[in-house]
Amino acid sequence: MLREHGEVQVRAGTEADLAALTDLYNHYIRETCITFDTEPFTPAQRRPWLLSHPQDGPHRLLVAQEAAERAKIPHNGPDGAPQPGVAGTPHQGIEDQPPNGPADGSRSGLAATGTRRPGGALLGYATSSAFRPKAAYAPSVEVTVYCAPHAAGRGVGTLLYQALFEALAGEDVHRAYAGITQPNEASTRLHTRFGFRHIGTYTEVGRKFGRYWDVAWYQKDLD
Repeated sequence: MLREHGEVQVRAGTEADLAALTDLYNHYIRETCITFDTEPFTPAQRRPWLLSHPQDGPHRLLVAQEAAERAKIPHNGPDGAPQPGVAGTPHQGIEDQPPNGPADGSRSGLAATGTRRPGGALLGYATSSAFRPKAAYAPSVEVTVYCAPHAAGRGVGTLLYQALFEALAGEDVHRAYAGITQPNEASTRLHTRFGFRHIGTYTEVGRKFGRYWDVAWYQKDLD
């Protein structure tokens, strides 16, 4: 699966992406409340997560990366860090980017991963994962999207979700759920655009950085 969107490629994630994916996720562990993980992972620790998302079926991992042609242009400066006066790409673009980081996006001013692959820099990823481990939950998935801090403003989160839901259209999936740490207006806008509706909020359900956080839950009907 490979989709070209101008300067961005969207494709299935592979083990070759593991180091870059781990680097990106660790950024959000260290810097934001978007994820409730509190300790960074090594690639080896993250490998079971990657392997739980095959290239077919209801549990997918899609990655977005810089297209090869754009990767040849040093527009991001050393290590992929955006240069002053050069537009970056938020987690989901300005309209896709939450104030605290992703649920698809991330703010400018946060450290970029700077990880590059042969086809170009990793711009983000989206997953559909098991909602709960018990068998009767199988027709439901939890979805999420993370974008590299230097990928702001290019709608990367939107491209990833478009590809993800197209892939899920042929699968036995009845509902998709997304949990969004509050506040995160950009992520809420992104999910609303894709047909998600708010179904409830867990208040002060997680503690990170010395404070409690609410998580709003959104549901998308898939059949």
